[in-house]
Amino acid sequence: MGYSKRIALVLVAAVVALHVHVPMATAANSNLFRDYIGAIFNGVKFTDVPINPRVRFDYILAFVIDYTTATEPPTPTNGQFNIFWQDSVLTASAVAAIKQSNPNVRVAVSIGGATVNDRPVFFNITSVDSWVQNAVSSLTTIIQKYNLDGIDIDYEQFQADPATFAECIGRLVTTLKSNGVISFASIAPFDNADVQRHYQALWATYGSVIDYVNFQFYAYGASTTEAQYVDFFNQQLVNYPGGNILASFTTAPTTTSVPINTSLSACQTLQSQGKLYGIFIWAADHSRSQGFKYDTQAQALLANAPAGY
Repeated sequence: MGYSKRIALVLVAAVVALHVHVPMATAANSNLFRDYIGAIFNGVKFTDVPINPRVRFDYILAFVIDYTTATEPPTPTNGQFNIFWQDSVLTASAVAAIKQSNPNVRVAVSIGGATVNDRPVFFNITSVDSWVQNAVSSLTTIIQKYNLDGIDIDYEQFQADPATFAECIGRLVTTLKSNGVISFASIAPFDNADVQRHYQALWATYGSVIDYVNFQFYAYGASTTEAQYVDFFNQQLVNYPGGNILASFTTAPTTTSVPINTSLSACQTLQSQGKLYGIFIWAADHSRSQGFKYDTQAQALLANAPAGY
């Protein structure tokens, strides 16, 4: 093999390497708290939620969806996103006010979600290029109108293969970041084989632009023990190598999810092992009826962890 061919192969390998996952960070304790808000339409406000000044606090508006309700049933719109959070309460001025009064607060928006008008939401595209173009345009308009800081990816059902999903979402996040529209992005998978195939494909090719993994650990069963929760967490460290994995629980009234106290005990164990990067809750809408007791407890646990994004 000639010298010029060897150089060419090295250059090709270097270009290919740019497209594979480069870990953002390794597992470590941190103080990131995240709270989804706005999906239930029960009037919950940003100012209802106690904010510990010693944590980094992200609100995540739920949701924007590339579906329209002008049809029955609702139909996909190929990347043209519409607002489905309670924007009559969680307004642009409310976003500005909560960020001005709390310098540790950022506000993101989640795209996708499980349902719209009680019908399943599918990741559905016409073509990669058209979906990305539409998504970048429509999301940029919403993000800039509401002065948002980041996005969260929460598609849970798919009518596209994992490689297509990865290319669409990867290009979307990369473009929004390179355009200065967002400063961070997260994904919100859970332990379902099809969901994991799609999000692990995204991680394998575009993991370097994903800052946080909001893994839905509460989707495991109600009989889950603290030790099992920690084992499940360790499995996701393997599935999303180098990722900032967040623990989680739900405050929704349910008998099928991991109990809150089990989740909090597991969080304490993970913190003692140096693995608790942060905690997210689904959702502030449900927490209101409990006086935000568990939001406060989660933030108190995180408050003594190192700061920094």
